[in-house]
Amino acid sequence: MEEKKFDKNSIIGFGLIFLIVMWMMFNSQQAEQKEQAEKAKQAQVDKQKKAKEVATKEVAAVVVDTVVNDTVKKQKLQGALGSFAYSASLPTAKEGYTVLENDLVKLTISNKGGYVSEAILKKYEKFSKGSGQLVELIKNNNANFNLALQTKDNRVLNTNDLFFEPTFKQVGENKVLSMKLKTGATTFLEYNYTLKPNDYMVDFDLRSQGLSTALNTSKETNLEWDLKTYRNEKSINYENQNAEVYFEYEEGKIDYVSQGSDQEETPENTSFIAYKQHFFSTILLTNTPFKTAKIHSSSLVNDEKVDTVFTKEFKSIVPLAYNSKGELDYKMNWYFGPTDYKTLKSYEGKNLDKVIPLGWGIFGWINRLIFIPLFGFLGGFMSYGLAIIIFTILIKIAMSPITFKSFLSQAKMKVLRPEIAEISEKIKDPVKKQQETMKLYSKAGVNPMAGCIPALIQMPFLVASFRFFPSAFELRQKPFLWADDLSSFDQILKLPFNIPLYGDHVSLFPILAAIAIFFYMKMTSGDNQMAQPQQEGMPDMTKIMKMMIYLSPIMMLIFFNSYGSGLSLYNFMSNLITIGIMLVIKKYFIDSDKIHAQIQENKTKPVKEGKFQKKLREVMEQAEEQKAKGKK
Repeated sequence: MEEKKFDKNSIIGFGLIFLIVMWMMFNSQQAEQKEQAEKAKQAQVDKQKKAKEVATKEVAAVVVDTVVNDTVKKQKLQGALGSFAYSASLPTAKEGYTVLENDLVKLTISNKGGYVSEAILKKYEKFSKGSGQLVELIKNNNANFNLALQTKDNRVLNTNDLFFEPTFKQVGENKVLSMKLKTGATTFLEYNYTLKPNDYMVDFDLRSQGLSTALNTSKETNLEWDLKTYRNEKSINYENQNAEVYFEYEEGKIDYVSQGSDQEETPENTSFIAYKQHFFSTILLTNTPFKTAKIHSSSLVNDEKVDTVFTKEFKSIVPLAYNSKGELDYKMNWYFGPTDYKTLKSYEGKNLDKVIPLGWGIFGWINRLIFIPLFGFLGGFMSYGLAIIIFTILIKIAMSPITFKSFLSQAKMKVLRPEIAEISEKIKDPVKKQQETMKLYSKAGVNPMAGCIPALIQMPFLVASFRFFPSAFELRQKPFLWADDLSSFDQILKLPFNIPLYGDHVSLFPILAAIAIFFYMKMTSGDNQMAQPQQEGMPDMTKIMKMMIYLSPIMMLIFFNSYGSGLSLYNFMSNLITIGIMLVIKKYFIDSDKIHAQIQENKTKPVKEGKFQKKLREVMEQAEEQKAKGKK
């Protein structure tokens, strides 16, 4: 019997080993196939890239070659460009630029590629006010706009390598520039730019005429748009945190590409793609939604001491479809301007204000319906620093009834402490202890949740402020007291070394905010300590609150040191005003003797049990019954 048993076990063991070996071989084969597929894919990409580089060099060599005669040159162009050799043979097939500008923006469009090679905002300066350096969204080849045209003779020609013919005209007050990449006198690919006065938005029509004979219209043409975003603010890390790609898709939905390196999204039916650089944006909009899009974002700031020029690299690949006539026809727009809520909101029906991260749900509503109108009104006739202070006072006054209810609840709980402590000493069973405590609350007419609810009501306003102030364009380069820019940190001391997480400078408003939050938490925690004894199996809230008294100010110091000083000023004033309101309420509105007398009077009245208290009592009674059954 033992021998048979051994044989059976041996067979099972060998069977398991065989299955494991087969599984390992299968996985190995799958991995090898995957590796081969990836190598083949990469080889194809490298091949296309090399072909593109070779084609670019050939085109450039032919165009600039002044030694060969016209006949030889035309033959070479025909061999390299096919039908598009016509455009390269025109007198305008050389480096050249056309400038479109109004009072707000200056755009330079290059003959080579036909795209905007320079975009400068004339009303705004880099880094700090008075620097003398205007904000440059596009300059020195940090941007690329290209169509990868697939011809019928199996070529792939890139428009950024080819020369467009410029034609400028004035239509009323509008400046219109037509850039044509020609295959003949009446056949071409056209980029048409229209710049209106006093406007950041540029009409951009992309169309083709008569190219169905030259291009392979059975395949879509890829539009490739790249941008390396220049640093424009004092803190490159803070600016980098707020630089993102937003896009609208599926008729009104707004989303963004996550922060970090090599992040990508592939939305469908995309209406606009916005390259947002914290306070400035470059946006491509289309009336005919892009069927698909591949949008990529990557951070270029690994070390703020070294990486000081660019913040992010954004890339988009959008397939453009040909219409029924075999032509491209897209009505689009370019926006080169500030990420300012009022400015973006003024373009009705385009949803551009949604690229400003004001928060989702109730947080966004608070910002749009309360914070933005109120702050905008105050900023219209006073300095923005003073506007923050008045704004904070008004918000706190509006919230003061809620604050009063919270403190009144805390005062009632404080009066009940001796009786709660007595219950805790007499009753050791946690469930019975909780039941008796709830009975005491009910008899005294005290709701233990009353102190928490006001805090929960105020929480959305606090969260909304953390979205509002970093996005408030109005604060950019606006001074107040020692802060020269309320949208950036208020440095009072430059350190000769860098402290991890904290930075290499000392900001004063975060220090003041940390001091204010320390005293605020000291006062509120002092009133709440031991309001209810610790329950068995539950964390010691007294110890946690003591830790938070010191932890919260430290967090304020660390994380706000490089944040915009406007947010730190708001937090400082918010906590300072709250402390003042607390002191006034305690001195003039909270009378412990009267509260105690009222509680004692409530105990003599019939108890009216609320829905919450009734449900809580029923749950505790059920728990007690289950416990009693378990003992039996």
